[in-house]
Amino acid sequence: MTADWPRSDVILERLMGLHPKLIDLSLGRMERLLDNLDHPEDYLPPTIHVAGTNGKGSVLAYLRAMFEAARKKVHVYTSPHLVRFQERIRLNGKLISEHELAGQLEECEVANGGQPITLFEITTAMAYLAFAREPADVLLLETGLGGRLDATNVIKKPKTTVITPVSMDHRQFLGDELAGIAWEKAGIIKPGVPLVLAAQERDADAAIRARAEELRAPVYGEETDWSVRKEDSKLVFEGATGRHVLPLPILVGEHQIRNAGIALAAFERFRAGHLSDPSVSWGLTAAEWPARLQRMADGPLTAILSDTSELWLDGGHNPAAGAMLASHAGANWTDRPLHLIGGMMNSKDTVDFLQPLGAVAASFLGVAIPGEENSLSAADLVDAALIAGLNARTAADVPAALEQIQSLGDGPVRVLICGSLYLAGTVLACNEETAGSLETP
Repeated sequence: MTADWPRSDVILERLMGLHPKLIDLSLGRMERLLDNLDHPEDYLPPTIHVAGTNGKGSVLAYLRAMFEAARKKVHVYTSPHLVRFQERIRLNGKLISEHELAGQLEECEVANGGQPITLFEITTAMAYLAFAREPADVLLLETGLGGRLDATNVIKKPKTTVITPVSMDHRQFLGDELAGIAWEKAGIIKPGVPLVLAAQERDADAAIRARAEELRAPVYGEETDWSVRKEDSKLVFEGATGRHVLPLPILVGEHQIRNAGIALAAFERFRAGHLSDPSVSWGLTAAEWPARLQRMADGPLTAILSDTSELWLDGGHNPAAGAMLASHAGANWTDRPLHLIGGMMNSKDTVDFLQPLGAVAASFLGVAIPGEENSLSAADLVDAALIAGLNARTAADVPAALEQIQSLGDGPVRVLICGSLYLAGTVLACNEETAGSLETP
């Protein structure tokens, strides 16, 4: 550790030692700490609580942009961060300051009294402290993992809950059955609180709707109560307030049509209409969400490739994300060779993520994620890629992988770095794209 580290980084490193596990799903430790803090979770702004496997961050990005365009004060809680911890917490549109972060982390550390607690739990409690102390019109709250036992799930009555598409992920914590995973996600549903539900596979849909019925939570479901589609270069949303023709979302990929639709449905439920408000169109076209099919701007990494080549970044890491990337590439990226650079954590379904990409990629270069002890080695990742049908080899790191691709001399290429948000964070930092793009409201 160096002396010039921000004070919050020093505190966060200290807090990591309070529990032997990074993840230990339980609400008991969280409830104990919140009791010591006089229950800030009871004083939060009206909340939209979002769970699911894919699309949560994009949905929150659209919602944030729409509410802020409507001149509402918006708090946001997301995870993980890409480059620095402050990205997880936005107070009225701005990243939490270093001063506030460090001070409130220390306050929570004192209140915890050295008791076992995971880093995510104590930092979520700290976020609730910050959100409760600064008034806002809405809190956009993303679960970390699952829902039922997630540290965010201590709020008693959010205004709206949202469940995005559920697929297989985090099996070591949530189980191997889709219905069971969906039941865990459905743990955020609260008695009488409206649920905005994306279309799900049959088993997942049944599990979620059964929980909602048990709690008498009205379901506002995709395909049954609302729909969204692309039509003549426009987005068409049909729901409780009628048919709305809107601009296409700015975030790249056909899956963003659906993510935008989920956000519109949540906005409609939360505000009881108002989709004709100009803020809705502005929000769809101004949302920002780094590392989700993001084209990299000029920087040290893009400079390794030729001027006519493209470098893209996506943090997706589960089988549904792999299928989405393959679908996007097959439909939009056929004009030049596509080369993949991948790094993944050892807890992920590596072969299942990579399998769809075998049909669209010319090559795959595996790298270890810097600074992550639970990263797959480059060699193990390449073994999985070969099973998935990819032409795969290892590289020392991302710059070395880009050098290998450039040395092929095949003319303009398209490179996609994928497989992990942790890798995406190191890539953004390496390309010096962090502060400006992540700070923009």
